[in-house]
Amino acid sequence: MADNTGSWWDDGEDDEELDRYDESTIRSRPNPKGNRPRTKTRPEHAGAEIARVLGVDRGRYTVLLDEDGDDERQVTAARASELRRNPIVNGDRVAVVGDTTGEEGTLARIVRVEPRTTLLRRSADDTDEVERVIVANADQMLIVVAAANPEPRTRLVDRYLVAAYDAGIEPMLCVTKTDLADPEDFLANFAGLDLPVFTSRQDSMPLHEITAALVGHDTVVVGHSGVGKSTLVNALVPSAHRATGHVNVVTGRGRHTSSSTVSLRVEDASGRHGWVIDTPGVRSFGLGHVNTDSILKSFTDLAAIAENCPRGCTHLPDAPDCAIIEAVEEGRLGDAGRARLDSLQRLLTTFAH
Repeated sequence: MADNTGSWWDDGEDDEELDRYDESTIRSRPNPKGNRPRTKTRPEHAGAEIARVLGVDRGRYTVLLDEDGDDERQVTAARASELRRNPIVNGDRVAVVGDTTGEEGTLARIVRVEPRTTLLRRSADDTDEVERVIVANADQMLIVVAAANPEPRTRLVDRYLVAAYDAGIEPMLCVTKTDLADPEDFLANFAGLDLPVFTSRQDSMPLHEITAALVGHDTVVVGHSGVGKSTLVNALVPSAHRATGHVNVVTGRGRHTSSSTVSLRVEDASGRHGWVIDTPGVRSFGLGHVNTDSILKSFTDLAAIAENCPRGCTHLPDAPDCAIIEAVEEGRLGDAGRARLDSLQRLLTTFAH
């Protein structure tokens, strides 16, 4: 009679023979890319050092580590792959890992952008929804305009003001080349604004006054090409060596000289300092990204009167019972009132269409 005590897979082979074929002998096919499987979990980099971005050049970032400390140093860094869709701009505070010695030939890595307090942006034009980030964390804007050569553009200054107030940045105005023309008529357009104004001429720059206003702040400097912005920055920061140009006598346009945005430390006689963020000169400043409610806020003199407007008032020429229009027509805003209202309505009309 057959022995049925064994199991059906027992073919009589010795167990030691079968042990040669356990799972430990199996060889899996390696990852074709030669790396570990991707994961959405990213390291926190809790030990990363926080740095200030001073400049950007072709994918390389100059950052300042241990700011105002005993080991303050500039380091060159690259952006981590997970940040490739995140813009990193001057003024950003970033977390840096890797080789942070700052020695020649070394390269650190930016792994995180810290929360921003402000963000200055512009677009190609008012209808362009694509915005360009210019500067992060600035708390002041110094608008530089020439009294002549090139002629001052009131509406461009209005646009800077709109962008500043929309970003939560306090604006200031510096009028250069006042030895060529009296800026009084131009400045009358901003008489109703709480706007600090500096005037400068070739033989007399108010460097002490401007420096005092810059100390303790991060100030972005903006202006039309050819207005003397880089000349002013070089005077404030002698080590800056920003390129300067001239104005075409035929077109009246300035030549773009500063091609990059750079952060520079400005110091007063006592050693206190602030940061100046010099930007390339522009001939236009699109506001396609701006919330239209922010436009009126930049015209603080008109905004106070607008509180008496009907709900939903557009403040455009055909707006019924607009308190601003009535105030201008009654002459309560002085000679500059109509020009201020014209600038406001021009911007509002652009967005209305």
